Amino acid sequence: MSTQFEYDIAIIGGGLAGITAALELLDEGLKVVIIDRDIAENFGGLAKLAFGGMALVNTPIQRFNGIHDTPEIALRDWHSFAKFSADDIWPKKWAELYVNRSIDDIYNWLTPKGVKFFPVPHWVERGLNGDGNSLPRYHVIWGTGRHLVNTLINELKQHQNAKNLTCLFGYKVENLLTHDQVVTGLQGVIEETSEAFEINASTVIVACGGINGDIERVKAEWDASWGKPPEHILNGAHKFADGTLHDAVRKIDGNVTKLHQMWNYAAGIHHPKPRVPLEGLSLIPPKSALWLDATGKRFGPQPLITAFDTHEICKRISQNQHGYSWQLMNWKIALKEVAVSGAESNPAFCNRNVFQLIQEIRKGNHKLLNYLVDECEDVVVADNLPELVDKMNQLNRNSQTVGSGEVSLVNIEQAVGRYDEQIALGETFHNDDQLRRIAQVRKWRGDRSRTCEFQAIMDKKALPLVAIREFIVSRKSMGGIQTDLQSRVLSTAGEPIPGLYAAGEAAGFGGGGISGLKSLEGTFISNCILNARMASRSIRGQALTP
Repeated sequence: MSTQFEYDIAIIGGGLAGITAALELLDEGLKVVIIDRDIAENFGGLAKLAFGGMALVNTPIQRFNGIHDTPEIALRDWHSFAKFSADDIWPKKWAELYVNRSIDDIYNWLTPKGVKFFPVPHWVERGLNGDGNSLPRYHVIWGTGRHLVNTLINELKQHQNAKNLTCLFGYKVENLLTHDQVVTGLQGVIEETSEAFEINASTVIVACGGINGDIERVKAEWDASWGKPPEHILNGAHKFADGTLHDAVRKIDGNVTKLHQMWNYAAGIHHPKPRVPLEGLSLIPPKSALWLDATGKRFGPQPLITAFDTHEICKRISQNQHGYSWQLMNWKIALKEVAVSGAESNPAFCNRNVFQLIQEIRKGNHKLLNYLVDECEDVVVADNLPELVDKMNQLNRNSQTVGSGEVSLVNIEQAVGRYDEQIALGETFHNDDQLRRIAQVRKWRGDRSRTCEFQAIMDKKALPLVAIREFIVSRKSMGGIQTDLQSRVLSTAGEPIPGLYAAGEAAGFGGGGISGLKSLEGTFISNCILNARMASRSIRGQALTP
């Protein structure tokens, strides 16, 4: 016998999309339940751990910095990266909606609540060949994703209709209930007791995240154009993002599309204190480091450098027979440029400590670097190249799961020697694509403070040497449950399924894949808000169109 509940609205998932939808629907006096598989302490999901960047278009912050952005420019940039196919009808419509509504429905919705952004937008995903972000539009939340989520959770608690909200934690939803092809509720089990439960609701919103927390499923859905999935993939997604609800939607003829399109990162390292198996930290890779394959050869002929095309970096490393990489730098580069994505690794941003941030920019992040050296198994330090190579190979020998790959001292000496020779010639004679891109990056003040000026690796004043072994880290699903612009779930015939909505990562952040092949970055947590607000408007009978 199962426990039964009844509500007006059932929201599956207590992440950013679910919280946003609940806030808007409580305004209508509706009886709302949020069902989350995790414990109450983790209310807020993956967004609570995120660094918190959003790609926003034509904001006051952009204009203050002399950036003249428009929805037309942003949509052009979006399409240049997305490489939409002919059947990406809804993703295209969602992309157009996003660039036109990011100010009204995201920026102007958050700022009155006390959510502020760093005063200089970052310029990420610039593209390798004139594609990608043609302007800086990556807005970092001052306080990171943690401040964003806590702000909205506090608003939920203080809502005038808070009595109408129920939160059920530790509840796993497994199936959707239907009657005459109309969704009428859901069913599942309570994790702690294995007791069955059932919820009846006239409207269900699926906001449960993606599939990337299940590494075996990630490998099964792997994009064939990337070659075979690497044997060793780290987990940077939510532990309960396993695709259970995607399968439940498929069971009732909901359309789930393009799960092979993922937003993974190339510079993952093992978390020193993993909370789930193979948990990874995602480095923001230093631009002045040399990116090497498992044998110590520099990736080429076009070198790998971050901030231009994350998708392409992941693809090239995945296609390499070893499936992982190294970054080689010295202490000076590491101090200035090494960073870890996420709220917990950025206390200056997370705690909104201006003084600490200024100190880190001026003097380097000594605390973070020492933590990585002392605690992370993937970081080795040495005073010279032979010693460094010995430590790199010893690390691999001690890590049976990594696979093949013996670092060659000759390969590394050649890579470092040629790079340092280029630097010694002076900028006028630089003929190395990485150095040309560093010169470009440093022209934008948002990046200049975090990027060294043509720093040689073997500079005696900048030693010791640092090598970091890096893996693909699974992060976000860019495909998902197909939705129309009202966030209504569509059937395989393209018709809305009555009573069923999807938002956030579960919906591929809109339409079953709003970003197409690759993202401009910053289009994830922001779309959780946009998708959820479109769903709530539709439920209230106030749907918008572009």
